[in-house]
Amino acid sequence: MPDLSALSSGTLMAGKILYSQFLKGNRTGLEPVLMAAAVPARPGQRVAEIGCGAGAGLLCLTHRIPELSVWGIELDSATLALAEHNLKANGRTGVTLLNARFPDALPPDFPFGQFDHCFANPPWHDTDSSASPMEQRDLARRAMPDTLESWIKGATRLLRYKGSLTLALPATQMAAACTILTRARFGDVTLCPLWPKTGRQARLMLIQARYGVKSPSRILPGLVLHQQEGGFTPESRTILKEGSPLILHQQQTSRILT
Repeated sequence: MPDLSALSSGTLMAGKILYSQFLKGNRTGLEPVLMAAAVPARPGQRVAEIGCGAGAGLLCLTHRIPELSVWGIELDSATLALAEHNLKANGRTGVTLLNARFPDALPPDFPFGQFDHCFANPPWHDTDSSASPMEQRDLARRAMPDTLESWIKGATRLLRYKGSLTLALPATQMAAACTILTRARFGDVTLCPLWPKTGRQARLMLIQARYGVKSPSRILPGLVLHQQEGGFTPESRTILKEGSPLILHQQQTSRILT
């Protein structure tokens, strides 16, 4: 149980989800909400979030699709306790939380090769950047030289054939991610830029790929997050506030958001 006096209480998705965070340390942005919206899961499937943090992605995904078997893997024990607190506050069941370093410290009885989908927002600040005095923030943000590669290759141990991996990454990691995904036998690599406003450069993007397939890569029109005068665009509002999916594959029944 986390120290409640060290937490701030808030919500996600316009009050649909109760969500507490540490007063100090890493704070949740839009990435886990958008990433969870893009996971192409169906009821009854098994999904893992690598580096689940305080549970924002898990909560958003299970709000949209309650009938899932969901696992969250997190290295920091205090952050994982907060994720458990948030899941209980929202009455979530069917979620398994695992305190472990990914991918080299998973237990032998872990259900390897049985996941339909994985998603992750890996740390990406390099080791040369200034360290945060908050250990939890540093763990969430600072990447080792092999973090991206080890997480992508580690996901291959979890996924079934044709299972999907969804990543939220800065645009500066695009080339490296595509190269690593291809080497790890992922195909159908789909890039979805997240534009801050129309005419602005995309600093963040979602990358989704499927394990063991050979379909070609593509870049989608992407999603514009904010209107010029401020506030979310209608398209991003339906995802961030109403919990609608962000569809990245045309073969699914809904349209691609642009």
